[in-house]
Amino acid sequence: MSTRIAIVRYLDVSRTSELDAAIDTIFFEASNTKSFESEAARTAFRERWLGRYLRDDPQFAYLAITAAGDVAGYLVGAIEDPASSKVQDAAITAFRDATQRYPAHLHVNVAPAHRGSGIGGRLIDAFIADAQRAGASGVHVITSAASANVRFYNRNGFCEVARGGAADALVCLGRALG
Repeated sequence: MSTRIAIVRYLDVSRTSELDAAIDTIFFEASNTKSFESEAARTAFRERWLGRYLRDDPQFAYLAITAAGDVAGYLVGAIEDPASSKVQDAAITAFRDATQRYPAHLHVNVAPAHRGSGIGGRLIDAFIADAQRAGASGVHVITSAASANVRFYNRNGFCEVARGGAADALVCLGRALG
């Protein structure tokens, strides 16, 4: 895509209902979960994978903004090890050893019209620069081992550091920092 894209900090833009809606649209478009048993379940899903990062770690949130002011993608992350946080689940605790070595973590999503243009990698670069300045020793992502996004993360310097879940269906990809 030839449109110029700026990577900006979430804290440096005016947060409006239109901005929130644009981020939410990208979040739900990119999600593998498309249906929810209730609006409360949908809200809880958004809170877990997006909302809590925007609220609790906004200094590690970044937006890809087009010249027209549209959101083309976003990244949210944190530098603390999720295995040591209050948000626990089997997927995170299964990778406890890996997340201790690569404690920072991120979630990156790009609007369909902008995928394949390098925006995701630029968002990761912005996060990694700040994670390094904050002293993080490494960064990880956990995804489905069969997902196409594994190749995306490999191209951005991540390598497989652990497998887990039922039939090893999940993979933890890590990238050392420093």
